[in-house]
Amino acid sequence: MDSRVSELFGGCCRPGGGPAMGGTLKARGAGGSSGCGGPKGKKKNGRNRGSKANNPPYLPPEAEDGNIEYKLKLVNPSQYRFEHLVTQMKWRLQEGRGEAVYQIGVEDNGLLVGLAEEEMRASLKTLHRMAEKVGADITVLREREVDYDSDMPRKITEVLVRKVPDNQQFLDLRVAVLGNVDSGKSTLLGVLTQGELDNGRGRARLNLFRHLHEIQSGRTSSISFEILGFNSKGEVVNYSDSRTAEEICESSSKMITFIDLAGHHKYLHTTIFGLTSYCPDCALLLVSANTGIAGTTREHLGLALALKVPFFIVVSKVDLCAKTTVERTVRQLERVLKQPGCHKVPMLVTSEDDAVTAAQQFAQSPNVTPIFTLSSVSGESLDLLKVFLNILPPLTNSKEQEELMQQLTEFQVDEIYTVPEVGTVVGGTLSSGICREGDQLVVGPTDDGCFLELKVCSIQRNRSACRVLRAGQAATLALGDFDRALLRKGMVMVSPEMNPTICSVFEAEIVLLFHATTFRRGFQVTVHVGNVRQTAVVEKIHAKAQHLYLYVVLRIEPRAAHMPGKRATA
Repeated sequence: MDSRVSELFGGCCRPGGGPAMGGTLKARGAGGSSGCGGPKGKKKNGRNRGSKANNPPYLPPEAEDGNIEYKLKLVNPSQYRFEHLVTQMKWRLQEGRGEAVYQIGVEDNGLLVGLAEEEMRASLKTLHRMAEKVGADITVLREREVDYDSDMPRKITEVLVRKVPDNQQFLDLRVAVLGNVDSGKSTLLGVLTQGELDNGRGRARLNLFRHLHEIQSGRTSSISFEILGFNSKGEVVNYSDSRTAEEICESSSKMITFIDLAGHHKYLHTTIFGLTSYCPDCALLLVSANTGIAGTTREHLGLALALKVPFFIVVSKVDLCAKTTVERTVRQLERVLKQPGCHKVPMLVTSEDDAVTAAQQFAQSPNVTPIFTLSSVSGESLDLLKVFLNILPPLTNSKEQEELMQQLTEFQVDEIYTVPEVGTVVGGTLSSGICREGDQLVVGPTDDGCFLELKVCSIQRNRSACRVLRAGQAATLALGDFDRALLRKGMVMVSPEMNPTICSVFEAEIVLLFHATTFRRGFQVTVHVGNVRQTAVVEKIHAKAQHLYLYVVLRIEPRAAHMPGKRATA
């Protein structure tokens, strides 16, 4: 079998067969007839254990890197063996940036052997001791029976181990919310973060809007942030029970930050800015079941693909449609995802077991795209999305994170405020390095291309005080009495050791997704690079035959800009 297919299907394929590349991926759990470690149905004529036709169920072989660990059993280990297992758990937690998944009853080569009830109980007890040793919590995700080469029932157990790193307050995951206008983006976020279902007339979204005209029209025109927490046991922590943002942060071991973006076409530049500036780990593409792929849905899908942002799909408003309409919308999405431009493998999530499998495969392979069907009014399948978000691991590995933190400090200025008794405050994302209270940085470029010195007085993340900010984290920085008039969105705050330079002409490699007129020399475009949003003019075009890419030279006007090496769109 093609190794890529084996990777996509999580090793749920037995030797000698498997679904085709273009098919729809369907996760199977304990109730599945075959694959994904589910039980194999007994043949009516009995089972021949020596027959080659009775192939054992396999997972992919255990990888040295990553946060997934296979253990056949953990029964009464010696003290030396126990210390080794604890060290191994620390490594897996470091690889998963605070999260690890243990498969108990699985050999290192991926063979699903399973354990008897007594052995499994003893193994879980040892795993609990290991977690206590490192200060972690464990949650049993699922148990599955295997029926291979044994007359006694045997099980494998999948366990989530979670530990907030010592240098962090909680695990953090940023999710950008995309979708056409009126697809229910703000309503879904309101239901998730407030803990109450919508009344069918948009009551749940009212707390998310930032402007009066958004409340009056019911349409988001700006970027807003909402938080959803999970404690160490996987339980939801949100604004229900009159919790404040500070209490949510204190009670959560994992925090999902939703970036609510605009769906209307006239606010498309705001959506692009949100995707390029806030560096989301993944995106949630919302599609209304009664309208299907309409309006800006294709444009948002194209942006996620162009910027290489992993995404999953939520089909909303299923309570308004007949089952056949929902199925037609799902089929329409599957056709689009399988097209050569997307080259994705759709995975329809219909059970909690599917949600666990989807979270793991979504993190392992960028081609897998989970699809959820739910309602914000009836609450149908809403718990499946919560399970998925709880288990979804960080999509960047620890090595990449360490490399970013070792670089010089660079903070993107996305928002600027004036707070009474605090002074000037800027909000944004730390692209690289580490930022601490009291650090001396330079900010720019100004209109004349200069960088000005300033001091970081204090830091806040999710409305809670924070002394140290690390690469990839979003926060607000208080700058004291620094003149706000000297700041503007798109600036960067960097370490003086970087000796930042500016440019007004640069070369770029672009893909022309769609254009109504001729793209030629002298054409004016808006360039989005990280948090920089600037008009530019095309100076030269170098197109190579049989290539989809255009190599262009762009001239920034009228202001120069500091151009970091980040994903960009034009």
